[in-house]
Amino acid sequence: MDTWRILPPLAALRAFAAWSETGSMTAAGAMLNVSHAAVSQQIRALEDRLGLQLLDRRQNPPRATPEGERLGRALRDGFGAMAAAIAEMTGAESGRPLQVTTSPSFAAAWLLPRLSGFRAAHPDISLMLDPTVELRTLAIGGIDLAIRFGTGPWPGLEARLLLPAPLVVVAAPALAQGIGTGDVAALARLPWIEEPGVDDRLALFSRAGVERAQGATMSLPGELIIAAACAGQGIAVTTEMFVAADIAAGRLRMLLRLDDGKGYWLVHRPGPLRPAARAFAHWVQREAQIAAPV
Repeated sequence: MDTWRILPPLAALRAFAAWSETGSMTAAGAMLNVSHAAVSQQIRALEDRLGLQLLDRRQNPPRATPEGERLGRALRDGFGAMAAAIAEMTGAESGRPLQVTTSPSFAAAWLLPRLSGFRAAHPDISLMLDPTVELRTLAIGGIDLAIRFGTGPWPGLEARLLLPAPLVVVAAPALAQGIGTGDVAALARLPWIEEPGVDDRLALFSRAGVERAQGATMSLPGELIIAAACAGQGIAVTTEMFVAADIAAGRLRMLLRLDDGKGYWLVHRPGPLRPAARAFAHWVQREAQIAAPV
């Protein structure tokens, strides 16, 4: 097979790879420093060249067809591996800080107390931690690693389970006095604390057949939710491992436990990691093995 003869023009492949990574013509255009119309034109030319429909344009925004998904994965892997190899060989990435994103609650309750170990082992690696509930795009030259909560998978990314993380509904004993364990209808009448952009409460009510929440809510950054719950400010949904000590000490009472297979996952772009990211990935996986319940 003459490999080079069957390959479409590089510009068309780059345009589709950028769209596959971002899911947006505008974002892909910004990534490539061209207009969104130019990206769209290149993708249509690629479809004509291949004789395949890569995008389902009946949806708004368009979604990848099965053929588009397959090609997108191959292009992300290929371009990602090339960029990583070139950056490592030329030293282009050596001075760039390692960028890791995760939720504020995970950063405060689990990651930050352990980071001194990583910094002691790797004093030459500068680290930028991005605590946010938003799912940041993992792009070349940007964020290297994410620690995400859920069940996965995350399309186009590689993910490894770090820690299983059942959710629990907790409250200060005085606030939950007289409420039976698992009584979701009674919990719906109480005040709740939640993290902006995260509403596990409504999903819980829906699952239990409770029509609507009656109690008021208070939104707080994830790292403040446990303190507010201990102070009796409201009911909170959080990860069991974050509040195990508070439950054992009697500061919080567990009202419900939800083990639906969710956990914290280490997520990154396909292909080899640069040395700083590889070092962090090895370290955080070892820490998770130590912390995981036997």
